[in-house]
Amino acid sequence: MTGGIAHDLRNILAIVESGLRLAERKADQPESVRAFIAAAREGVDRGVELISQLLAFADDREPDLQVRDLNELVSSSGPFLRYGAGPSIRVRLALGSDIPSCLIDQALFDAAVLNLVLNARDAMPGGGEIWIATERLVATNCAQGGPAPGSYARLRVKDHGCGMPQEVLQKVLDPFFTTKGENGTGMGLAQVRTFMQMVGGHLSIASERGTGTTVDLLFPLPEAAT
Repeated sequence: MTGGIAHDLRNILAIVESGLRLAERKADQPESVRAFIAAAREGVDRGVELISQLLAFADDREPDLQVRDLNELVSSSGPFLRYGAGPSIRVRLALGSDIPSCLIDQALFDAAVLNLVLNARDAMPGGGEIWIATERLVATNCAQGGPAPGSYARLRVKDHGCGMPQEVLQKVLDPFFTTKGENGTGMGLAQVRTFMQMVGGHLSIASERGTGTTVDLLFPLPEAAT
């Protein structure tokens, strides 16, 4: 888990560094500079939260699960995610209208969604769209490898990138497995899976070579919301 958080922190620091570098280049454009600095400042705030989580895990403390509005979390993360995705990627939000609150650790949630967005970005080197959607979902069967029966708030991240063949898809959640060579750590999706296990949720990935990848995060609802 510690290695995964370090990976997430590296992602955030890369965005902060990029924002400051762009601010230097646009020194004669005050509005642009303010936007870049704001994104960098948000990255610093998220990094501080992740460091707090790292210290908590070092002390064997449980994640800070709270009842949160999923749509609100996604909306507030939107500008930061768009900035992290880069200028050639459009991040689209499709938020459902009847999404119940669910149990989430916000710092770990932010890191997980950033991981998914950066993976989707890397799958579309020529640019494209990433869709982030929320929906209420009721699971009714006990298919092997599927979620337990019950009500969930689903977060879906979908791209139309290069996709993955089945032999890669079977290994993609393994720690340290990467298809990015020296540019990858193999900790991103493994960290997302660990986060979902900690909140009692479910992670599923569907992908097809040449078509794209869809990642679903299912968050359990508090008993009062089911």
